Amino acid sequence: MNAPLIKRPCNVDALRAEFPILSRQVNGRPLVYLDNAASAQKPEAVIEAMAGAMRGSYANVHRGLHALANETTEAYEAARQSVARFINAASPEQIVFTKSGTQAINIVAAGQDVKPGDEIILSVMEHHSNIVPWHFLRERRGAVLKWLDIDDDGQIDPAKLDALITPRTKIVAISHMSNVLGARTPAADIVRLAHAKGVSVLLDGCQAVVHAHVDVQALDVDYYAWTGHKLYGPTGIGVLYGKPERLAALPPFEGGGEMIDTVERERVTYNEPPHRFEAGTPPILEAIGLGAAINWLDAHDRAAIEAHEAMLRDRAMDALRELTWVKLHGQAADKGAIVAFSVDGAHPHDIAQILDRQGVAVRAGHHCAQVLMQRLGVTATARASFAAYNRPEEVDTFIEALVKARKLLS
Repeated sequence: MNAPLIKRPCNVDALRAEFPILSRQVNGRPLVYLDNAASAQKPEAVIEAMAGAMRGSYANVHRGLHALANETTEAYEAARQSVARFINAASPEQIVFTKSGTQAINIVAAGQDVKPGDEIILSVMEHHSNIVPWHFLRERRGAVLKWLDIDDDGQIDPAKLDALITPRTKIVAISHMSNVLGARTPAADIVRLAHAKGVSVLLDGCQAVVHAHVDVQALDVDYYAWTGHKLYGPTGIGVLYGKPERLAALPPFEGGGEMIDTVERERVTYNEPPHRFEAGTPPILEAIGLGAAINWLDAHDRAAIEAHEAMLRDRAMDALRELTWVKLHGQAADKGAIVAFSVDGAHPHDIAQILDRQGVAVRAGHHCAQVLMQRLGVTATARASFAAYNRPEEVDTFIEALVKARKLLS
């Protein structure tokens, strides 16, 4: 299905009306949902796509010969086509459906031909999903993890990456956008430098695909991993993009049905990508839901949404800068709509709980980024993150609630 030629403007009130949950109250107050970097809410289009598939046309995919199986397979593969179009992959065969962004990274990590002493380069602001799978290679195969530092705003100097790469470097695995600082990494420069030395690159795009247009061909990246639930889609669905030659070189991650070509008593041969990596019954309904989320988002003016989110980010950061007892973490000029902060003399968990009593949902903790917390010199932060459906007035409500929380804790 082609994306609509006429894009819907970023009318926030009209857009909010498509999200049923945003009309509810929390603790007797209207919900102000600012935990979007953890998981975004779902529009009616996604809810109905999944419910409609269950109500009217559900069966297992690929192996059936009856009408329901064919209809469901068509919807499942149409979702793969939507994903390919969304990130400008050259072919749907480059799109592997996984259960999460985490699993997508694990597939790549587990498939690397790593010997003792081989190096893997990570940045210090990676999510645990892009750290722990590489630690497995350190523990089990003797790989060496090398760490690319950042400045205080989360920005990466490509020259420092260039200096880290050696003949033993196997892969560079870097976030495209930090889930804590919102910092966008110089992905194109990273890929270019790594490729110049024969090193492949994986980008963790779980945050980046939400807040900006991603073109994997323009980036020339080898692998791109992301998840559906942050992009207004359901949980239980992730995406691994790979260049054809990279996917063809990866061994299967799991064994079962669909990922095979032939199975005999003494041997087994494997299917071609992407099906080689989709063992067993895949996340059918979740893929259909992700396809619906992408088609819903594609119907809107993405540039207008990005501008709206940037306005929300700036409004929040400007207000927080006026509070002398607040420390902002990450102030890069072109960062995504994610604002991490600390409050003098208050634990982030206490801040989050008091905000919740006022109907404001934020995240608090280490955000699955403990290496980054160590770099920042903190154990945890609070984090407000914004989506297309958030209003400017909700930023003001958040700031007012934070001021009240500070008074209660002082």
